[in-house]
Amino acid sequence: MKTLRPSFEVIEPSFGSSFTYTHYPKNTNLKSHVWHYHPEVELVFVNGGSGKRQIGSHVSYYTEGDLILIGSHLPHCGFTDDTTGNKNETVIQMKPDFLGESFLGLPETKNINALFEKAKGGIAFGTETRYLVGGRMEAMAGQHPFERLLGLISVLHDLEQAEDYKVLNAEGFALETQMQDNDRINMVFNYIKDNFQEPIALEEMATIATMTVPSFCRYFKKMTRKTFVQFVNEYRVVHACKLLAEKPIPISEVCYESGFNNFSHFNKSFKEITGKSASQYRHELRAHLV
Repeated sequence: MKTLRPSFEVIEPSFGSSFTYTHYPKNTNLKSHVWHYHPEVELVFVNGGSGKRQIGSHVSYYTEGDLILIGSHLPHCGFTDDTTGNKNETVIQMKPDFLGESFLGLPETKNINALFEKAKGGIAFGTETRYLVGGRMEAMAGQHPFERLLGLISVLHDLEQAEDYKVLNAEGFALETQMQDNDRINMVFNYIKDNFQEPIALEEMATIATMTVPSFCRYFKKMTRKTFVQFVNEYRVVHACKLLAEKPIPISEVCYESGFNNFSHFNKSFKEITGKSASQYRHELRAHLV
């Protein structure tokens, strides 16, 4: 079994720019397997397709594209892979103070600071805002640095004004400032991501984190606001949602491919987390896509 260490991503601004702008054609930003974090705030627009969000202690499944704002040092995976089916992906990464403290203190721009503060929990925006800013983010690919900067400020303004959004880690995600804690929780996340389809014992996780089992349970709850079992079950249910949407396989097979070894436990967990049964979830999704 794998125990990958977290990846600290070093980001250099685009040439002649104060921030990094990258536009990925379909199936070229394949980082969904890598948990990573960085000081930069990250704005991601996925044009079409469906896949997993894994941000902090939040895991969920998105459809018809995504628009996400991720705060500084908030660990996350990439959002696309060769099964996502998206047209392209645009990623913008900027230091929280990339515009300068004085500029961000102006009456016209001070709310951008509030947006970045809110993004520490990770923000997923709704369809309306995605359509409002997604095309403009893509258009930046052909712009000169000054035009691109003005475009980014305009996009950030619209995001701050948006009403259709959800803070993904609404109860907070308590990443400690000590690098040891940052590394430890990311190592745990990596392990769950790579091994969730197999049984994962608490003793095994405690050993990886170099802790006793009681200490690990307290630590994980403090960092994520969730118990370890709750987090693993949520991760497995999100994977089940992806299988239900993308593969015409029996629900019993979805259960075991998602890491549950008991069908009744799968049904109970799925309903607790999604509010509906697996068959109801699949039926409603198909009705929505017709």
